[in-house]
Amino acid sequence: MLDGRPWSEWIDRYERSHQHPLNRTCHLIGIPLIVISVGAAALAIWRPGLWAPALGLFLAGWAFQFAGHAVEGTLPEFMGDPRFLLVGLRWWLGAIRRS
Repeated sequence: MLDGRPWSEWIDRYERSHQHPLNRTCHLIGIPLIVISVGAAALAIWRPGLWAPALGLFLAGWAFQFAGHAVEGTLPEFMGDPRFLLVGLRWWLGAIRRS
């Protein structure tokens, strides 16, 4: 899946397109919102009342992501390679561990 490249190489590329502090902050907020929304959507199978909050979290998370890229002046990496959706999550986990 990673084309034989180490995670560090993927993270380095991800970080190069996420240099602006506001973009990084938007991603630190947006990525967990998206992850939580996916979990909430899965739970909505049994609790239909969760659909609306899950959708709201999902849209808010992506709004943060795209706002950050507007400030950065770059397109999200996943638009060129969808594997960067997972790389972004891995980057977020590393950022949280370092703080």
